[in-house]
Amino acid sequence: MTRLTEVRIETLAREALTRHGASERQAEALAAGIAAAERDGLKSHGLMYLPTYCEHLTCGKVLGLAEPRLTQPAPAVVAVDAGNGFAHAAIALGLPPLIEAARSQGVAALAIRNSYNCGALGYHTEHIAQAGLVGLGFTNAPASIAPWGGRKAAVGTNPWSLAVPDGQGGARLVIDQSASVVAKSEVIKRARAGEPIPPGWAFDPSGETTTDAGEALKGTMAPAGGYKGVGSALLVEIFAACLTGANPGLVASPFSGTAGGPPGTGQFFLAVSPDATSGGLFAGNLETVAGAFVGDARLPGTRRFGARENNTQGIEVAAETLATLEKLAGTAA
Repeated sequence: MTRLTEVRIETLAREALTRHGASERQAEALAAGIAAAERDGLKSHGLMYLPTYCEHLTCGKVLGLAEPRLTQPAPAVVAVDAGNGFAHAAIALGLPPLIEAARSQGVAALAIRNSYNCGALGYHTEHIAQAGLVGLGFTNAPASIAPWGGRKAAVGTNPWSLAVPDGQGGARLVIDQSASVVAKSEVIKRARAGEPIPPGWAFDPSGETTTDAGEALKGTMAPAGGYKGVGSALLVEIFAACLTGANPGLVASPFSGTAGGPPGTGQFFLAVSPDATSGGLFAGNLETVAGAFVGDARLPGTRRFGARENNTQGIEVAAETLATLEKLAGTAA
């Protein structure tokens, strides 16, 4: 293991992305998200995906020179067409006017279309919480979950995230969870390592539970909580695809491999001003709720905040990962 600073990881990731065809704007936004994922211990959303991002720049699944285009069709609605570039650049463009609109209107929405994998969704909703607003986010993905009782994928793993402000410029809690038992990136990670997955994570093409990560990637992901997970995936699909005008998971190309063109998926964010809705009771009520999570009963986000604190002196990067990173960035000896 080698320890790298967050800045060093961000710099190398940005160099790798620009070297493979991304503009500075596209590369900077995504590199910051990659480095933050490594900082927060979210390895499956960090450097692990960098080779795929570079591959997708090269094959045209992501348009590296895309310029996201922002409009504001209503006082409380911000829309961004990502232009089939990286989601991070489109979200970075849309968040400031979303926050401004929520502060003036009480509640505001950000709709993003023609987008791509946005990495760790909580990374984006936490920015909303840091502005003193409650942030709720949705992002859809290529279909990989079958309807309850079915075998053919109809909706994606479709994460949603909630970030709640702490009143001090940070987040009191961050929930970031997929509609599946586990994020698909966790299965991909084990498939690449030749490792099995726990029972109950996924089904093989015949609909049977499997511990073979390779077979799981050919089949479907198991929804979290059975049929309730399918409902959660549908909720996200409505917000992130239908309400944004993005591609539903059924027609989006995969986030892995080179098959198909740009996936054209979407993201949807809501920002709510606690001052506008709670009559001044938000902070007290939040502490009543959060106060029940003591001892081993962790608030969502505790693990990422702990990793962030532990990594202030450097982030552990595996030798193989570092070698790949330096090769992609063109800095290998």
